[in-house]
Amino acid sequence: MPTKFAMPPLAEALPAGAFEVVPSRDEIPTIVVPPGELVNVCRLLRDHPSLRFNVCLDVTCADIFPRQPRFHVVYHLVSTDIPLTMRVRVILDEGQEVPTISTVWASANWQEREVWDLFGVVFTGHPQLQRLLTPDDWEGHPLRKDYPVQVKIPVRTYEPLQLTEEEFRANVEADRRERRH
Repeated sequence: MPTKFAMPPLAEALPAGAFEVVPSRDEIPTIVVPPGELVNVCRLLRDHPSLRFNVCLDVTCADIFPRQPRFHVVYHLVSTDIPLTMRVRVILDEGQEVPTISTVWASANWQEREVWDLFGVVFTGHPQLQRLLTPDDWEGHPLRKDYPVQVKIPVRTYEPLQLTEEEFRANVEADRRERRH
């Protein structure tokens, strides 16, 4: 059962306009933060004695193209002391940047790299913003909704989804030969 979340520590510690509480379908407290306030809000969420969000569990992104603003960068935070979870969302236009929170939670480093690699969202101040999941010479960001589809393969529902026993054995043998060399 989710713990009820009290906003007063945030409201007391941050200036007006630093965040907006938004409704959530899954009862996880969610706030929307302007990009310029993100690091300050995250530090408060980590350091405030009544909050203590000591883990950044996940950084992800949603591309809602063609609507503007286009990107929603979403951070899922956990307080292991209370226990409590929270969602922080930053909404960005095309080309707008967001500051890195890897200085607040080191675990955000690789997750921000994944978001940059797959969506093209730039995290300013990131210590090593480079490709992580795609090859270094990859062009574009494959999880963007406007990314061109490069291969069209018709759906083959008439074929079995499992390998035959002979195909399985041949694959195992080929793998063994490959590993020996």
